[in-house]
Amino acid sequence: MTDPLDAAILRVLSLDARATYAQVGQQVSLSAPAVKRRVDRLREQGVIRGFTVRLDPAALGWQTEAFVELFCHGSTSPATMRTAVEQYPEVVAASTVTGDVDLVLQVRARDMRHLEQVVERLAAEPFVSRTRSTVVLSALVRRPDVVP
Repeated sequence: MTDPLDAAILRVLSLDARATYAQVGQQVSLSAPAVKRRVDRLREQGVIRGFTVRLDPAALGWQTEAFVELFCHGSTSPATMRTAVEQYPEVVAASTVTGDVDLVLQVRARDMRHLEQVVERLAAEPFVSRTRSTVVLSALVRRPDVVP
């Protein structure tokens, strides 16, 4: 469980994982050693799983994004779904959901032709009965994992 100071530290780090303990401390009114102790504890507790960089997919040539819904035959297990979709580098997120759809994928591709090829390959998976795709026109809000 995190307290308000931990939450403040997590907010700062979620916006800039390269911030030094001193920089974080300035923003949350703690010394650098106090921030380090808290970050170490949060890492030990598994709250912080790592430090990373956020990339701009469009700048890397991945101009097209879509949400692809998969409708599965029978009672396909989440493990079977995960094993299949993990093989696609274009799939950036996958979630089982309630309702008629079994699996929702967030997919990034270079262009529409590439997206079409990915959807065709997904539709050919043995457990998939059909797909439905929604192409993203504008990404209006994208938040890193932050503490509200």
